[in-house]
Amino acid sequence: MFANSSPVVSNQTGPHERLEATVRRHLSQPWRAPLAEHDRQAFDRARQWLGDDARPLILDSGCGTGRSSVMLARRFPQARVLGLDQSEHRLQRGERRFGEALPENLRLVRCDCAGFWRLAQDAGWRAQRHYLLYPNPWPKSAHLKRRWHGHPVFPHLLALGGELEARSNWRLYLEELAAALALAGVEASLQPLPEDEVALTDFEEKYRLSGHHLWRLTASLGDGAGSA
Repeated sequence: MFANSSPVVSNQTGPHERLEATVRRHLSQPWRAPLAEHDRQAFDRARQWLGDDARPLILDSGCGTGRSSVMLARRFPQARVLGLDQSEHRLQRGERRFGEALPENLRLVRCDCAGFWRLAQDAGWRAQRHYLLYPNPWPKSAHLKRRWHGHPVFPHLLALGGELEARSNWRLYLEELAAALALAGVEASLQPLPEDEVALTDFEEKYRLSGHHLWRLTASLGDGAGSA
């Protein structure tokens, strides 16, 4: 793997000046945007796969080629893992890459995470663990609302509950996420990712080889908080 990844560059030097106002608005106003039919179909297939299985649910949102999902399914064999990503190309690469090695307790799902989370909340789902591993940082200040903590779906993410873990090579992203969680009454811990931590994603491995500082945020959302 080439260690040639450039650090995140942003015109922000600190948390976005509109972060608090944006998060408070989303926490107080339910998101009513129409849901896409393909997300409904993807959710229905995932629900059918889960069936009446009472094992805990782990979500790996933005799973890319599924490397992290495979590792999580192996790490937590007592749980069911859903790897969610909007890219059919990346998911197909993952299926080719792992083939029959895909664990039986894992399902890769093509969907928009925002729509899937809303449907999952409406269905009463609660996650035991939820991973957001190296989401697109959208580093330009004009793109705040594209970051998960600035997106109107943020309350639905909170409502799914569980132990949240987010990783990034842009500390500011996770600082903003921690601040957004605090506005919802959730305390988060932000720490450097230990250098001996096994890389969960291809991006994590590439960033580490490129000399980036890596960060991990953890927070307990319990049975769900800040639902819309």
